[in-house]
Amino acid sequence: MGTYILATGVILIVLLGWVAVQHMARLFAVKHPEFGPYPEDGGGCGSCGCIGDRCRTDTDKAST
Repeated sequence: MGTYILATGVILIVLLGWVAVQHMARLFAVKHPEFGPYPEDGGGCGSCGCIGDRCRTDTDKAST
């Protein structure tokens, strides 16, 4: 039971730590606009198959 509680606590601490890091990054982006906007998770092009500055859609994939 102790291991279960410890594992749950560690996971909670890691998740809260990640939220804190994201918050600090957003604050940094506000204080330093010369570096551009804060890139949100899942935003922009990742694994979507970019064409230039936009993401490919299903219709684009079908035409290639």
